[in-house]
Amino acid sequence: DVQLQASGGGLVQPGGSLRLSCAASGFTFDGYTIGWFRQAPGKEREGVAVSSRSGGASYLADSVKGRFTISRDNVKKTVYLQMNSLKPEDTAVYYCASRLGGPVWRRELYTNWGQGTLVTVSS
Repeated sequence: DVQLQASGGGLVQPGGSLRLSCAASGFTFDGYTIGWFRQAPGKEREGVAVSSRSGGASYLADSVKGRFTISRDNVKKTVYLQMNSLKPEDTAVYYCASRLGGPVWRRELYTNWGQGTLVTVSS
């Protein structure tokens, strides 16, 4: 069966960096689009970054463009989210998700979700 596991979260100071990982198993990894989403307390879950099935295209939300980078290794079956210049407003639980289709932003179109990892940006 399909499983996704997000990891790499933690506490970091403003301006710092973290790299999140999403390890996949149970499916043909390179046939799936992988997205990163985040949810802060009291807010809707929002898309952060999306990687195409081949890894040849990536998409970033305006709020993180220029600071975050998404990449994937289809051999290791892992997607990464490199987060630089972190801000307090980046604090959230970050989730990775997959879908058997092309890259989209709507969370409702992703069928498989990991548990999430908490990122806290604070002094």
